[in-house]
Amino acid sequence: MALVILLYALFASLFGLAKATLEYGEAFFLIGSRMAFAGLAMFLFQLARNPKALRVSPKKVYLVFLMGFFAIYLTNIAEIWGLSHMISAKACLIYSLSPFLSALFSFFLFKESLSFRQILALCVGFLGLGPCFFSDLSSVFRGKVSFSLAELVLLVAVVSSVYGWIVLKKLVWEGEEEEKCSPITANAYGMMLGGVLALIHSYLAGESWTPLPVSQPYFFIRNTILLCLISNIICYNLYGYLLKRFSATLISFAGLVTPLFASLFGWFFLGESVNGNFFLSLALFSLGLFLFHQEELKISRSGR
Repeated sequence: MALVILLYALFASLFGLAKATLEYGEAFFLIGSRMAFAGLAMFLFQLARNPKALRVSPKKVYLVFLMGFFAIYLTNIAEIWGLSHMISAKACLIYSLSPFLSALFSFFLFKESLSFRQILALCVGFLGLGPCFFSDLSSVFRGKVSFSLAELVLLVAVVSSVYGWIVLKKLVWEGEEEEKCSPITANAYGMMLGGVLALIHSYLAGESWTPLPVSQPYFFIRNTILLCLISNIICYNLYGYLLKRFSATLISFAGLVTPLFASLFGWFFLGESVNGNFFLSLALFSLGLFLFHQEELKISRSGR
């Protein structure tokens, strides 16, 4: 589990870093340039190391397109826009919806069954998201809840992200041995495709290409390289590796620790603050995570 925790600590750092980078360049261009650059770097790495590994089975070419569109393009376009309109810790907490959606996708696509206690744990975690949509703790008891456009757009990113990871699992681990695609190759093609789509989106959305939508090139390039290294090179490939060792639902559910890291990084680097609702949601999420993990360990020991 140590690698899983490390994965989400790194993911959490991306929320604050990406938000800070928006001061130096346009949002959609940031996504497109970062993804295209990282995808090309991984492609060249794989080409130098093992050119044969770049081949993709004709049966799985459509999965590469699905991954590029959902996991890279749609997820990141929706995420960066939503992130620009809220604090990074809250955006990260909304992303914690992913385990519930992952459980549903895994049930329908992989026939992964859930015990009653696992379903109960998911419900606890799901209910835990509620308080973060209230303006203050007293409003929880008055029953007042509101959803902003940014929050709804971020929910689109969550759904797209989870579906993208499921597609990655099908691309990398399913089928005959000769049909399987390496995580590096899958990410390389997916990121290049998603990055190009995001760059087209940047141009069509009216970002100022005069000549590029960047106000401070040095800081933009510095942060973009950091984002590529942490997210595209380390996190995406580590995620693909962990999918082989753990269930997709458990990995997603472990992501509930991410908001704690995000709030810490946001406070330290961006001077952001969070209210009591955030910590109430985080406590409920953590309880759900504990219950779910304990049940999965019990099932694993029983050999089910």
